[in-house]
Amino acid sequence: MNIRTAGDACSMRKGKAWYLVQCKPRQDERAEENLKRQGYEYFRPQCQRERLVRGSLQVQSESLFPGYLFIRLAADANWAPLRSTRGVSRLVGFGGMPLPVADELIVELQQRVEPSPEPALKPGDRVRIVTGSFAELDAIFLALDGEERVTLLMRLLHREHRLSLPLESIRKY
Repeated sequence: MNIRTAGDACSMRKGKAWYLVQCKPRQDERAEENLKRQGYEYFRPQCQRERLVRGSLQVQSESLFPGYLFIRLAADANWAPLRSTRGVSRLVGFGGMPLPVADELIVELQQRVEPSPEPALKPGDRVRIVTGSFAELDAIFLALDGEERVTLLMRLLHREHRLSLPLESIRKY
């Protein structure tokens, strides 16, 4: 079964193609750093996530595909140094041969990667509740309540009420 597309054939004629690299567990950044140091062309799609760290929300960058990154190599390149690169486990392939990834997929991933993180919540920020019995209602963020909950101020029936909801059930405007 041949899985290559016309885009793969085009990139092979140019001499270089993208391949998928499997990293050692929790060593994506290490692999990326070492590939950069060796002068390889690589791409590790990342996304920004809000995480609760020691009681405060922080925006952190993490791999979109944990444990994997993409590398661009010529078909006739020396692949041996990749095997001894720290953080790299292997090139993903079938039948002992690395399988090229379509250039269009890499271009699309590069376009979709978030350019900048959303700021973390601050007291007074307007939020929208997206799940639960208060879904689609607006509120004001007051503070974190524990590790994964927030305290909100909400106006219902001409009165202001404080309520505590899970952090994942709100979105910032």
